[in-house]
Formats: sequence, C-alpha cells, structure tokens
Amino acid sequence: MGNKLAWSDRYNVGVDIIDREHKKLFRILNKLFDIGQMEEKSRWVCQEAVKYFKDHAIQHFQDEEGYMISIDYAGLEMHKRIHDNFRDITLPALEKELEQKNYSENAIDHFLGVCAGWLIGHTLTEDQAIMSGETIKQWENLMPEEEQAVMGQAIISQLYRMFRLESRLISNCYGGEKFGDGIYYRLIYRTKENKKWEFLLVFEEQLIVKTIGSVMETKSKTINVMLMNVARYTARQFIEHIKEHFPPLLQADVKEEQLLTYEQFEKVFEKHSPQFSLLFDTGKGYFAYCMTIGDTLQNEDAGTSITENAMAEVEKYLNQNQADKIAARKKKKILVVDDSDFMLETMRQLLGEDYAVLTATSGLSAFRSITLDRPDLVLLDYEMPVCKGSQILEMIRSEKDFADIPVIFLTSKVDRESVKKVVELKPQGYLSKSLSPEQVKKEVDLFFEKITHEDEPSL
Repeated sequence: MGNKLAWSDRYNVGVDIIDREHKKLFRILNKLFDIGQMEEKSRWVCQEAVKYFKDHAIQHFQDEEGYMISIDYAGLEMHKRIHDNFRDITLPALEKELEQKNYSENAIDHFLGVCAGWLIGHTLTEDQAIMSGETIKQWENLMPEEEQAVMGQAIISQLYRMFRLESRLISNCYGGEKFGDGIYYRLIYRTKENKKWEFLLVFEEQLIVKTIGSVMETKSKTINVMLMNVARYTARQFIEHIKEHFPPLLQADVKEEQLLTYEQFEKVFEKHSPQFSLLFDTGKGYFAYCMTIGDTLQNEDAGTSITENAMAEVEKYLNQNQADKIAARKKKKILVVDDSDFMLETMRQLLGEDYAVLTATSGLSAFRSITLDRPDLVLLDYEMPVCKGSQILEMIRSEKDFADIPVIFLTSKVDRESVKKVVELKPQGYLSKSLSPEQVKKEVDLFFEKITHEDEPSL
C-alpha cells in the first residue's frame, strides 16, 4: 500500500487507557505496513505480526468496555456489538484470506486497508461518543450479530449459486452511499397480518452487465430494456430464496415493485431504519441489500412502479436514468454533511437543479461517500455531534487522495471567537446557516466560478 497511519491529537478520546491502546494499535499497523512492503518477507513474521495486532485489539476492547461500564455509558451494548463484529467476523475473515492466499501482497494490503479504515473510523466516531455521553443510534434497529452473519452468508452463497461470484461483505451498516452508476430496485411485500416487508437492492450497473449480460451473450456495455427486465426477474428470484429465511414472508404477496433514481432511493432510505443493510464487493461490482419491516403500509411517492405495461415503464426508467447520468456528469458534485435531515433536504432542493448533491449524516458515512463518489466540494456542518466537523476535515486532509477536495464549513455560530476557530482550520471558506437560501446558492456559485477561472490557461 505504501502508506502509514499518522497519529494526531484528533484521535485522543481523553481517557489514558483508551488513548494509550489506540496509539499502540497505530504503531502495530505501521509495523505491518513495513513488513508488507518488504520484497522478501517471512510468512512466519507476517503471522506473528497479525497475531500481535489481534491480541492487542482484543485487549483494547476489553479495557474500553471496562471503562464504559465504570461510567455507566448508555451506549455500551451497541459499542460492544461493534467490537464483537470486528473481533469475531471481520478479523477471522481477513485471517482466512491471508492463509488461503499465502500472505500475498494483495491479501496483506487488503488486511491492512480494512483494519486501518476500521481503526480510524471507530476511533473518530464510536470512541469519541463515549466522552460526549451520546449513543450511536443510526443502527439501533439492526438485527442481532448472529442473524447479520447468517444473512450475509446466505447472500454470499446465493450470489455464488446464481452467478459464481466470490463475494465478500464490506459493511453491515451500509448507509445508502452512492457507488458508481447504480440501479435501485425496490420490492414491497404485504403479509396476512398487514405487515410491510421492504427490500431495497442496489446493483452497480457493471455488475448486471458482467453477470446477466454475459449469460445472455450481449455485447452491450450498458443496460438495455431486455437486460433490465431479465435483471428484474433475477432479482425477484433472488428475494424468493432469501424469503426462505423468514417464515412470515413465505405466504406474503408482492404489493409493489419499483425502480428508483438515486435521489428517490436516498429519500426512501432516509425514512427507514433497516434491520439489515449490507454492502458486498462481488468482484464484478458492488451490491447492497437492505431490508425493513414495518407495521403499516404507507403511501410513498417514489420511483417508477412496474405494472402490466412493464416494458414501456422500464424503457422510460432507463431513458430517464441515462439522461440523469449525462446531466450529472456535466454538473459539479457537492457532498453536504449535516446531522439534520431538514438541513440536508433544504440544501438538496436549493442546489439540486444546478449541482449533483450527495448527502451524509456522519463523519464515517461522509468518508465512505467521498471514497465511493469523489465530490468537487464538501459543505460540512461545523457543529456535528460525536465526530466534529473539524475532525472530519482533518480526516479528509490526512488522506493523500482526498487532501485537495475543497471544504466549506456550514456554521450557526458567527461570533468572532467561533469564526476564528473555523478559519484556523484553513477550509476554503465558511457559510453562516443564518444566510438566506439565495445567498448560500450565490456563494456556492461564486466558489465554482472562481475555481473555473483559476483553471483556465492564461493568455
């Protein structure tokens, strides 16, 4: 990978036993980075280094949980669940891959990438929450870890049976981030008890082309109406197999089938608290599986509903999707990071006509969004809870690939001392939330106009 983790004060939680172990874990990973770059490395040395990291991570989890118990931290169970998932699922899977691939350079890079990403994200979000006394509520309705693991394996097995894909689970907390050009498919079932079971499946377009397209021997590199219809029925068949894990669903009927744009998918996703929200790398493209159970059926204005006139509706959807993609490529991309749904919707409506607007509600989801779909500008709430706006900016600046992404702070505090703190972080600028929508839009337009003029060659 050729990288190292640089410790900085932003990782400090303020509890000596926690901060000391965080620093140690950073040092161990950096030693692993050094080993991974050695041309002739002993497999035994790699094994011992991985074991050393694992042992210290487990000890750190125990110490951290002991501290949370001592202060009667309300988020202990959720925090412990995150620890258990990394210790019992993520690490064993990475170790297995290292063994199977004989500690190859790619396998070591994968191990280091996942561990470094997890350590940074966990330190700056969940661990920082301990000191603020806040709990992480985003995933409070997720099913227990055992059921998450069973479902993840069921999906991996089904993807292999249907397409011979060697998939791996990337996240069991997929936050709805955009990854490449996607197809967003929604199925709503109704049980006899009138409960709503909703499935959202997200396919990277290249995944459909490389799997279903190859079976049909199509030479097209994009999705056409015929390919999309085959993909729909394949997705329905996929869900029929997944239904076997849920007895109440066996006699349920499909109430509605929809194809969504990303913007429609975002709005639907934000209204739901999923029981499962899994993201997979299939080797041929990303795939996300989200499931929500509701007590009542609500009418929602979203997407293209597939009825008896399916071919025409699919064609209309694909044409609109293609038009949206062409328009989006011409638009600058803005990522808005704010914990307020109202603020995100306001900015989406304000900027959506002239810009492609992405949204995130936390530091971790912002970082994932930047990784999956690099924006041209980040509008960042300075007063974010748990992971502060200043910490998110430092995360962005610390990554070589993201360091040059422009960031403008959104702040509700405009007194001299608060503005001084914001300016000291050296963002590209800051905007007061008290500004009128017209003024905010004008400032964003002026920013891009300035960038465009700076990029123009001088005569």
